[in-house]
Amino acid sequence: MHAEDTGRGGAAGGSTLLSEAREAGRTQPYAEGDPILEVRGLVKHYPLTRGILFKKQIGAVKAVDGVDFDLAAGETLGIVGESGCGKSTVAKMLVNLEPPTGGVIRYKGEDVTKLSGRALKAVRRNIQMVFQDPYTSLNPRMTVGDIIGEPYEIHPEVAPKGSRLRKVQDLLDVVGLNPEYINRYPHQFSGGQRQRIGIARGLALNPEIIVADEPVSALDVSVQAQVVNLLDRLQAEFHLSFLFIAHDLSIVRHISDRVGVMYLGRIVEIGTDEEIYDHPTHPYTQALLSAVPVPDPTAREHRERIILHGDVPSPANIPSGCRFRTRCWKAQERCRLEVPLLAVPAVFRESETPARHDSACHFAEEKQVVPQEGARETPEGEEPPSPGKDDPSPEGPDLG
Repeated sequence: MHAEDTGRGGAAGGSTLLSEAREAGRTQPYAEGDPILEVRGLVKHYPLTRGILFKKQIGAVKAVDGVDFDLAAGETLGIVGESGCGKSTVAKMLVNLEPPTGGVIRYKGEDVTKLSGRALKAVRRNIQMVFQDPYTSLNPRMTVGDIIGEPYEIHPEVAPKGSRLRKVQDLLDVVGLNPEYINRYPHQFSGGQRQRIGIARGLALNPEIIVADEPVSALDVSVQAQVVNLLDRLQAEFHLSFLFIAHDLSIVRHISDRVGVMYLGRIVEIGTDEEIYDHPTHPYTQALLSAVPVPDPTAREHRERIILHGDVPSPANIPSGCRFRTRCWKAQERCRLEVPLLAVPAVFRESETPARHDSACHFAEEKQVVPQEGARETPEGEEPPSPGKDDPSPEGPDLG
């Protein structure tokens, strides 16, 4: 049977693993909707130095510069933005692969940035990561069984030695791979299969939070759908919370409950998937959405394209005030002087419109960028546009 097949009976294996985790004394999951992870003022600056023997700091690359968000139990929070905006750096800090320069990361009310030793080890067990590249994140010299079972060597309390083989086989079955592949090496699998191995490794310690850093960006479109559907199923079976980082806005909308949009180290807009995609209020979010391909030819012909001029500023030399003002068509003197807060804009505070969500813009305004499919009927006597006609506009923001 081909390992890419999604028809394996993974549900039974998932139920078994979940019940065993609870019997082993794992903390009961929070009630759905309660914040399990709170991030406040998260900062990561990389120093710029000059000199060889006597190094002097002359500046800093502000990769992440004040990020705030909550992740609720059982929720999927999507993070989107251009390349270099700080998405992956946030992910690494959440799993303690990068120490933060400042800010607070609270897991179940406890600040994990102040933990060390056994306390930190216990928290890292409950916050696992799925990496972007499904090949370089797997050791080519280790078999699949050794890769998935390696967390048990670090956390032996999760699985005694006598039961590890069965647990690894159960995990392979849960993610849709044949348990008989346990002795194969990563190079013997396709990209989608390798990503499933990475997901199985992330599930090995029965975590409560999975940080997925662009887990489908290196995969074919058909395989992307399989992996996304797998993550959906695993979230329901294991009561997981996901931080899903990606640059494909359509995939983020499919899998996420809420979406945060990052630009140059900060979140500039955050809300539910409907609020962000159908009622965006920040100019940068509107520009991103206008660059998304539209399958409906009628909507594509009459949508409004927003073309951003200029390059993204260097994170070592961030503009004053609003960091998006150098590329924004709404920029005024106030944008140069004042840093906009991530809050509900004053114009929407008294209304119940879906535009009433957090947006870091002095001149926030709701704008439907892409018409919904079939929303515009062709007027009588007017010929519909050719289905093969593409939008001739220049390229939008680089989301790669």
